[in-house]
Amino acid sequence: MAWPNPLRFSFKPKRPANLYFMIMASVLCTLCYLIGVWQHSSNSGVGKTASRFLITGVPCSLATTTPPNTTTTAVRHLDYSAHHHAHDPPPKAARVPHFPPCSPEFSEYTPCEDAKRSLRFDREKLVYRERHCPEPNELLKCRIPAPNGYTLPFRWPESRDSAWFANVPHKELTVEKKKQNWIRFEKNRFRFPGGGTMFPNGANAYIDNIGRLINLEDGSVRTAIDTGCGVASFGAYLLSRNILTVSFAPRDTHEAQVQFALERGVPALIGILASNRLPYPSRAFDLAHCSRCLIPWGRFDGLYLIEVDRILRPGGYWILSGPPINWEKHWKGWDRTPEDLNAEQSAIESVARSLCWKKLKQKNDIAIWQKPTDHIHCTTNRKVFKKPQFCQASDPDKAWYTKMEDCLTPLPKVKQIKEVAGGQLAKWPERLTSIPPRITSGSLKGITAENFRENTEIWKKRVAHYKTIDHQLAEPGRYRNLLDMNSYLGGFAASLVDDPVWVMNIVPVEANVNTLGVIYERGLIGTYQNWCEAMSTYPRTYDFIHSDSVFSLYKDRCKMEDILLEMDRILRPEGGIIFRDDVDVLVEIRKMMDAMEYDTWIADHERGPYEREKILLAIKRYWTSPPPTQFQQGTNNIS
Repeated sequence: MAWPNPLRFSFKPKRPANLYFMIMASVLCTLCYLIGVWQHSSNSGVGKTASRFLITGVPCSLATTTPPNTTTTAVRHLDYSAHHHAHDPPPKAARVPHFPPCSPEFSEYTPCEDAKRSLRFDREKLVYRERHCPEPNELLKCRIPAPNGYTLPFRWPESRDSAWFANVPHKELTVEKKKQNWIRFEKNRFRFPGGGTMFPNGANAYIDNIGRLINLEDGSVRTAIDTGCGVASFGAYLLSRNILTVSFAPRDTHEAQVQFALERGVPALIGILASNRLPYPSRAFDLAHCSRCLIPWGRFDGLYLIEVDRILRPGGYWILSGPPINWEKHWKGWDRTPEDLNAEQSAIESVARSLCWKKLKQKNDIAIWQKPTDHIHCTTNRKVFKKPQFCQASDPDKAWYTKMEDCLTPLPKVKQIKEVAGGQLAKWPERLTSIPPRITSGSLKGITAENFRENTEIWKKRVAHYKTIDHQLAEPGRYRNLLDMNSYLGGFAASLVDDPVWVMNIVPVEANVNTLGVIYERGLIGTYQNWCEAMSTYPRTYDFIHSDSVFSLYKDRCKMEDILLEMDRILRPEGGIIFRDDVDVLVEIRKMMDAMEYDTWIADHERGPYEREKILLAIKRYWTSPPPTQFQQGTNNIS
C-alpha cells in the first residue's frame, strides 16, 4: 500500500465557501467597530476629564501655578492600583496601615537624642550625650505633629535673620544670651542680630577679622565645620562668601540652638565630640572653627584635636577663639585664674605641635593653626613626639559608631615635598566639576573619571525633569533645606548649586562604596546615616527630601514604614518628597504615604514610560497639633 507524500498538499481553493466566509467576516468587523465608536462617544465627558488630568499630572490644588522661567511639560499620572476583582469568592480587604498623629508632647521628638534614654549611659567623656537610638519595640508608630500655629519659615535670605516664635517656641536663649546678642524676641518672631559670645560686633565683622589672617576669598576655603555652633551665625554669614559650613552642637546644651539654626535655613546637625568619631570622612573640611565652644581640647591626650586633624584636609585651618586665647586680657571676666588658663593654652599648643600643625597667627581673641600638606616631616619627628603615633591599618573614612583613636591619621604618601597628600583640590567653583582626587587616584573601586562625568550629566537631566513634576522645586526660594538620602557622588546636589538651597548629602553606611569623601572634594557637605535609625536632627528640618533607590537598598534590613515615619518626622508641612525606585516598590510606598495623608502621584522616568524605574512625588499636607484646650483631656496616640 502506498502512503501519500506528507509534503505534498492540494491548495486548490473552494471558491464559493471562501467567498461567503470573507463577506461574513467583513460584516462582523464593521459592526464591532460601529459599536465601539458609539460607546466611546457616550462617555465623552469622562474622557475629557481623564485627558485633562493626564496632561497636568497633578491634582488641581498642586498645579494652579506655573513656575517662572520653566517649560510646561506633559507629565502622565500613572495608576498601578488594581481595578478588577473576582466576584466569587469576594476579595479579602487589604490591611490598610494606620499612622495616627502622636501626642503634641512629641512635637520636638528626636529619637536618638532622647534625654530620658541618655541617662542610662556613661557620663565619662559625655558618652551619655551621644546617639542612643530606641530599640525596635520602642519605636513610635505615629506621625510627629507640628506645634499649633506652625507657619512656613521665612524665605532665604530673610530667614537668616528671622524665625517665627510658633515654630520654635523657646525663649530661654533670649534671656541667657541677651548680652551676647545671639537672639532677640520681638512680638511673634525671633530676630538673629548675628552676634556671638566672642563676636560682639556681629558675625560679619568677626569673619572679616579672620579674613585678614587667612584668605577666605580665593575659593581655597569652601567647606567648614563649626563645633559648638550656638545658633550658627558663623555658618550663616559664611554662606555669602561661598563657604558651606556644617554646624553642630549637642541636644539642648542651650535650648533648641540647632533647631534655631535649621529654622534659619543654615546647615546644622545635632552632634558632640565625646567618644565616637564625628560622622564625616577624613580630609573633608578646609576649615574647622571653635568660638567659646567649651570643648576640653587639651584633655585625654588631645583626643579631640586628633579627631579634628582626621577630618581636616591637608593644609586646612583650625581656628580657636575664646578661652584660653588672649586670657591675659579676659581672665577676670571668665572667672578663672591666670594659672589655669595658661596651663590650658600650653596643653593645646603642645598637642598642636605633636600633630605637626603650624601656628600661623594669634591676633587679639583669634588663634589660627594650619595642618601640614603632607606627613614627610611628621614621620621623622615621631621620635621626638612619643604621642600620638600613626594609626595602623584602620580605615580613616569609617565614622559610624566608630570609636575615636588616640593615634594620628596618616596622610596619603607623596613623592615630593611640595606635593599635596591625597591630591590638590581645585578652588571653588571649579572644584564642583573637577575630577575629585579620590577618583583620579583609583582609591574608589569601580569609579572612574568617565563615570563621574556621566553621573554629573545624568543628574542635570534628572533634576530638570524633577522640576517639571514638582513646581515647588522649580520655584526659586520655595525650598531651602534639602536632604538627599542616597547621594552616591553628589550629582543631585551639584545640579542645584545655582539655586538658593543647600543639600545635606547622605551616604548610607550600607552603600557598596563609601563616596562621602568625593562629595566633600566637590565642595559639598554631607554625613553618614543608617536609615534603619533616626537622623540626628529635629522634626521639620527639611523642605524637600530626595530618595533614590533607598528602599531597594534597605529591603529586608528594616521595615519600610519605619523609614517613612522618620522621613515624615524630619519633613516640614507642605514639603515634598521625590522617591525614585522600582515601580513595585513605589506602589507599596504610595499606599503608606496615602495612609499618612500625603498627596501622591507616580510619574514616568525621564527616559520615558518603558523604564521599570518610576518617580513618586509626595506632598505633605499642612496639619498641626490642636490648640492646648483640645488635647489636654486626650490620651497619647501611640500604637
